[in-house]
Amino acid sequence: MDSHSSIKIPGTKEHFLDPLGSNEGSLGRLRYLSGGMGPPLVLLHTVRTQAEHFRHLIPLVRERYTVYALDLPGMGYSQIVPGASYEEPAMRAAVKRLITRLDLRDVTLLGESMGATLALTTAADLPERVRRVVAINAYDYAGGIARSSLLARFVVSGALAPGIGRTIAGVEPKPIVRAVLRGGLGDTAALRDDYLDELLKVGRRPGYPFVARAVYGNLPSLITARARYPEVSAPVHLIYGEKDWSRPSDRQANKQLLPAAEFVQVSGAGHFIVLERPDVAAKVLNDALRLASLPKAAA
Repeated sequence: MDSHSSIKIPGTKEHFLDPLGSNEGSLGRLRYLSGGMGPPLVLLHTVRTQAEHFRHLIPLVRERYTVYALDLPGMGYSQIVPGASYEEPAMRAAVKRLITRLDLRDVTLLGESMGATLALTTAADLPERVRRVVAINAYDYAGGIARSSLLARFVVSGALAPGIGRTIAGVEPKPIVRAVLRGGLGDTAALRDDYLDELLKVGRRPGYPFVARAVYGNLPSLITARARYPEVSAPVHLIYGEKDWSRPSDRQANKQLLPAAEFVQVSGAGHFIVLERPDVAAKVLNDALRLASLPKAAA
């Protein structure tokens, strides 16, 4: 068995969800963290990260929500299944499996980056179970992380190159990974060394270079998934960092697809808002729950 995360989030426990039958086999065993009390809050992480991405957000909301932070397929300590798909529909299936197998209802979905897109498409598929969606810096536009910097563009294009791509994807010098991730932050001090070390440890798992390469290559499926956004019937909060990789035109396009959504732009923040400004997401979540509990006239 893989060694598990060296980062411990107080009040959470680690769990695994084994596949049932051949339909779930391609997703493998899924790892998730849970803790807290209250209605369910499912947290969906970014490209190339894991459940511990929410280490600073969880303590701010666990007194109001029961949190379920998922390692998406092949990432974190979820099982790496040889030849598995990491396209948007396959990852969405994993999110739905968590929700339905645990029989979660009245669910709030919060995702960042790739997780934001998955939160929206999952809500489209499970309207009877999803109460609210918080989508942070949705990763659904051409270029993706390659917009971050020349270095990020080189890393991603190298990982996707035919032939040598898998080898390049398996080489992750700490200074380069640090620089790429800092390109997604307004406040670079928000990337802590222990979290970077954890990501690098996960990156050394057997088979992980295939996962990283496949996830970098799944961007077209995330762009295609935007077509599902208008199907979301639950209330939506769109949160963007002022310095996110998305352009104003990308954000406006999503506002047009989700005209009823509440829109928040976080001054000075980049792509990884839950690392540098977890208080913003916590306020949206806690205010939503507080307002929902008020009589309609008072709200």
